[in-house]
Amino acid sequence: MAAPLDIDQLRTFIAIIDMGSFTRAADEVNKTQSAVSMQMRRLEERVGKALFEKAGRMNRLTEDGERLLTFARKLVRLNNETLAAFDDEALAGTIRLGTPDDYADRYMPDIIARFAKSNPNVELTIACEPSKDLCERLNRNELDVALVTHNPKVRNSIMVRSEPLLWVTSMAHSVHTETPVPLAVGRRDCDWRHLGCAALESVGRDYSILFTSWSSTVVASAVLAGLAVSLLPESALRPGMRILSAADGFPSLPPAEIGLIRRAGVSTVLMDAISDHIAASLDNMTASDGTHDAMSPHRLQQNRQRNGLMFSSW
Repeated sequence: MAAPLDIDQLRTFIAIIDMGSFTRAADEVNKTQSAVSMQMRRLEERVGKALFEKAGRMNRLTEDGERLLTFARKLVRLNNETLAAFDDEALAGTIRLGTPDDYADRYMPDIIARFAKSNPNVELTIACEPSKDLCERLNRNELDVALVTHNPKVRNSIMVRSEPLLWVTSMAHSVHTETPVPLAVGRRDCDWRHLGCAALESVGRDYSILFTSWSSTVVASAVLAGLAVSLLPESALRPGMRILSAADGFPSLPPAEIGLIRRAGVSTVLMDAISDHIAASLDNMTASDGTHDAMSPHRLQQNRQRNGLMFSSW
């Protein structure tokens, strides 16, 4: 009978893909880099197939590696669920989490995946609405915790992430040279909309609001189609977008700050777990390297984006 696969090796294998490098995976699974490499060699010996191959200066999964990844996720998830079923101290219940649409697109996949892996018996109910609406739902006890745009003047949130807020346009169009410059922004109560309009007014730049939506997908589509300029956090940049600077007539902006709010009066182990998890996840994301003006949005996006099938060895 063939020897069973080692769950710890599979967990490390998954971490390498999810974290984007052997180095970050080593930190994630609390092992040395040499131990991680040794585990992967033993895993390759066990399945009898090469799992990684060189792609220039990077590594990527082989076809066999991609096949194994699908099974590895299932096996590790089933292992976690089995152990949790017999753990009397495992967390269980429902958490109602709120987040703006753009935060959900950028941050929720990583947060949800990590939290679900650690707490398989907890059900997450997620609502996507603007920060103002989320705060109102918290006050009505319809949500337990929410990610919001951090604005101490408007709401009492704990800041959990800060990143550059940037002017963006389409690389294939010149809409940013028009007068007045057309904008695609959030609704009237959007903090970033207020910041952008105030910044343009401070330098005497005429503008007109052409598109208004709380959906980040709609705003990004207007930008990529060459219909409008917008302002987005660094992590929301997409291939095909160009960053605008003072040289283009667009003044610098304050950073985009994300806050966390818990429903008043709620203090449970479950709420502590999700709040601490969100704060730690956002705080550990890649920080700015200060190269926004010198780097194209496409290259910046490539540097920021974790590709599950191509990664660095170290």
